[in-house]
Amino acid sequence: MCDVSWRWAALRETSATQLPAPLRTTRQRKAVMSALHQRAGFTSAQELHEALEADGITIGLTTVYRTLHALDRSGRLDVVRERSGERLYRPRPADGHRHYLVCRDCGLSTEVDAGVVERWAEKVAEVTGFAEVEHTVELTGVCDRCRFTRSTTPAPTDRHA
Repeated sequence: MCDVSWRWAALRETSATQLPAPLRTTRQRKAVMSALHQRAGFTSAQELHEALEADGITIGLTTVYRTLHALDRSGRLDVVRERSGERLYRPRPADGHRHYLVCRDCGLSTEVDAGVVERWAEKVAEVTGFAEVEHTVELTGVCDRCRFTRSTTPAPTDRHA
């Protein structure tokens, strides 16, 4: 999966205490969720659209975007954002959102324990009197595979020396 170039990831998280909003089941939502569950990691709307079309499911790209937005707002997806601003999606586990450390080079994502972040967000909400608090956590780095590839790749020759 090192062929995907990711630069930065921003996770939009729904409060751990907030339940997903009710969402009417439609053919498109079922198809999008099914396709997301078949993917190994985070995927873009365009990649998802291509996969749906390849499976013979006729659905417009705009509908995929609208469906992903509705699923995200209802708390059913985890979302990361590339440096370019493109959002990438994966299904959120039934027991709540997750935080990920994402490789800036290849996009590999690894779930991390972020209980301290959750407790902090809940405390801030409690102290300030806010409800439905959302938070964004950015954890990026370079995975071992990409770091090794970087260290074995010869440095470019400086032609101005």
